[in-house]
Amino acid sequence: MSLPTRIAFAGTPEFAVPALEALRLNGLDIAQVLTQPDRPAGRGRKLAPSAIKRLSASAGLRVQQPATLSDDRVLESWGPRPDLLVVVAYGLLLPKWLLAWPLHGAVNIHASLLPRWRGAAPIQRAILEGDRRTGVSIMKIEPRLDSGPVYAQRSVEIGADETAGMLHDRLAQLGAELLIETLPGILDGDLRPTAQDDHAATYAAKISKAEAALDWDQAAETLARRVRAFHPWPICVATLSDGRTLRVHEAEAVRVDAEAAPGSILVAGKEGIVVAAGAGALRLLRVQPPAAKAMPASAYLNAHSLADVSFVR
Repeated sequence: MSLPTRIAFAGTPEFAVPALEALRLNGLDIAQVLTQPDRPAGRGRKLAPSAIKRLSASAGLRVQQPATLSDDRVLESWGPRPDLLVVVAYGLLLPKWLLAWPLHGAVNIHASLLPRWRGAAPIQRAILEGDRRTGVSIMKIEPRLDSGPVYAQRSVEIGADETAGMLHDRLAQLGAELLIETLPGILDGDLRPTAQDDHAATYAAKISKAEAALDWDQAAETLARRVRAFHPWPICVATLSDGRTLRVHEAEAVRVDAEAAPGSILVAGKEGIVVAAGAGALRLLRVQPPAAKAMPASAYLNAHSLADVSFVR
């Protein structure tokens, strides 16, 4: 069977952009795009379109931005039923009436190897937990969150220094490629999805800013993973005993021989700021003081003294 002629797409952030682009570039008819309403952004808090809306506008695609999906009467303005609905980080739970709208149902690109890390923040949670591998799953959507059977998966190693932002970009592209590969089999019915093992499922809760505060009682390896997992958002925050704060953009765990209370500053120089942790030490490499740009830790030390202070929780 040839690829479907009518695709509906639902997505909102940058992660969804490669998938929509891949569908367009492979000659598929994008009959409808759903994305979330414009949101306040930037210092002026002006309404800004989503990444998917910007791409759709430049490509001349038809866009709908329902604030909720509580009423199926919106379908009256959406035109004929599409062959398939492709969902990538849309941000709203899809009701049963919307899942029944496409002729062949709905599929999702999820940034984990399901059932590992169902939920809103699979990339960050994988890094936080020290997972060595992650990947993408093409899943048939069912009403329960990320619980549908899986058509295909592709895995990758998580780099030792890889941030959530870096991994996000890799998985977005990988998901787009896997989507194009699996679409013919999904539409032909030749590719049968495999049910997930619910007993093996883990939940990737949404990231909050409160999680970004560094707790120096934790091991240095754990702290280093937090710095990577929370970059580029919300960025880890380290607080000094005199009240100063630093956002930590880059750090690494190091071994130290000396024993010191967690939060104690062991070294502050050209190689960075080395801080004792619950086990080992964390070297701060790139930091950002309030109202300033991110800079090497050594540059921060040129203008700020760390004498007689320590880091606190």
